[in-house]
Amino acid sequence: MRRVGTGEWRGWREATEEALYGPCGFYRGPEGPAGHFRTSVHASPLFAAAVARLLCRVDEALGRPAELAFVDMAAGRGELVAAVLAALPAEVASRARGYAVERADRPAGLDHRVEWLTRPPEGITGLLFANEWLDNVPVEVAEVDVTGVPRLVLVRDDDGAERLGDPVAGAEAEWLRRWWPLAPEEAPFPGTSSEEAPFEGAPFEGARAEIGLPRDTAWASAVASLDRGLAVAVDYAHFAAARPPYGTLTGFREGRETVPVPDGSCDITAHVALDACALPGGRVVTQRAALRALGVSGARPALTLATTDPAAYVRALAGAGEAAELTATGGLGDFGWLLQPVGIANPMIDGPLADAPPADGLLVDVPDHEEQ
Repeated sequence: MRRVGTGEWRGWREATEEALYGPCGFYRGPEGPAGHFRTSVHASPLFAAAVARLLCRVDEALGRPAELAFVDMAAGRGELVAAVLAALPAEVASRARGYAVERADRPAGLDHRVEWLTRPPEGITGLLFANEWLDNVPVEVAEVDVTGVPRLVLVRDDDGAERLGDPVAGAEAEWLRRWWPLAPEEAPFPGTSSEEAPFEGAPFEGARAEIGLPRDTAWASAVASLDRGLAVAVDYAHFAAARPPYGTLTGFREGRETVPVPDGSCDITAHVALDACALPGGRVVTQRAALRALGVSGARPALTLATTDPAAYVRALAGAGEAAELTATGGLGDFGWLLQPVGIANPMIDGPLADAPPADGLLVDVPDHEEQ
């Protein structure tokens, strides 16, 4: 999969785009994402079953339309969309239409009901689900120099070496000022009080940020493909009150975290500022709260089942273990779910999560703001 590096210096956004999606890019490989890292989709079939239940709730909120769409963004090899279609009740399945949106080629043997596309279909009614998509939308990286000026970080594609480039300007500078300010006088240094800030009254040299503007734009475009329904983005996230001081850019290869080198040999990812992506009416909850509201529980089965039906007890115990992984604190359960209704009431927030406790349910009540 490794391509020959040119040694050229360029921004992280351009370098990542080619490294992930170019002719020899990481996501063009035959093994797909499952060959390198474990997502909720690969962790347990309980995840797809929960998404199928969410699709049924969207169907009900829509008044059971004649055609119900399920759009799987960044579909990998189509594992989620195929599993969701298979998990639907017969009456809903008869009206459902699956779409897989992915740049790689369609895999052999995929369910014939799934349409394979490179961009989301327009004018659909249903559920658009983006599981770990936005973290792979390439972004520029900014770093504060010794004089306190945020500059674009340039990277060399053959070895991942970095140097600073031009000052951040234009729309990217505006995005930083609004969503990820790097100067303590604009906002307290993440994780510290203003008195503890490393350089009082000046930007912190070496502080970094991923400029999420392309993700905001990509999400707005995906949501715009819905005529009516719900769009959901699921990703590791951070929020304005606690941005990571050195950013989150990293790489993954064969299940292990590694130094991000944009040569096509590894995944390159960064956590998502979901509060910046959210459009008016969007809400963010934890995956833990969302999955529990959709019937995924890590509770152990009753011990009495072990004596009355040992095989069922073993199956229930295995399911409880998988549910615990999907909802674990410090793991997959900490993912953010950005819920964006279009033309309907939010079938999660206005229903099963209406009374969720803040500590375990609502992460951020996203204020209305202008679309990016």
